[in-house]
Amino acid sequence: MIFLSSVLLGFVIASSGSIVPSFLNLTVVKFSLKSGRKSALYLIGGFATVLFFQANIGAYLSSILMKNSEYITSIQKVGTGILLLLSLNFFRLHFTTKKLKKKKEIDKSKAYLHGVGMSLLNTFAIPFYFTSISFLIGLEYFEYSFLNSLYFSIGSTAGSFSLYALYAKLAPKIEEKLTFIATKMDLILGCLTGVVGIGNLLYLL
Repeated sequence: MIFLSSVLLGFVIASSGSIVPSFLNLTVVKFSLKSGRKSALYLIGGFATVLFFQANIGAYLSSILMKNSEYITSIQKVGTGILLLLSLNFFRLHFTTKKLKKKKEIDKSKAYLHGVGMSLLNTFAIPFYFTSISFLIGLEYFEYSFLNSLYFSIGSTAGSFSLYALYAKLAPKIEEKLTFIATKMDLILGCLTGVVGIGNLLYLL
């Protein structure tokens, strides 16, 4: 029963978080349009690998950092800096890329490693899981232990993979409608990361 509840909680929380527009799911759409669904699934596999460990870390931190808020502030400061750097990079890509490249299949190992790298840069994940699990602990729906954290991470990995795979599957079917958006994807990603980064900066100040 504990196994099922932990997996289900992880699945629901991760899939809910993945629905919200972010640079990860927008990257999946962009990747699917440019490189095809198969490569996009390897990209998502890279996401999922890192997300599994990020969920574990978030669960672990939720059992420790609730009494040490100064560490949370330090994490937020580092994350804010990374977000602002990402935003600048996406704006650079938007203004230096002249047109959308034709669809070109990318090597699966490169797609997977690209997914790992992008997910490592995702500063939302650990704070998201930390906050969500802390909330569940407060409501007494979740009790931290190594096994419970493992079960939760399995569920969250499955939830994230399912939602991102849905994005990859739907993108080619509406490719014509998404072509214009895809050409502006770096701009959208830059705006998203910039807004969140500036919001975090204002909060910290």
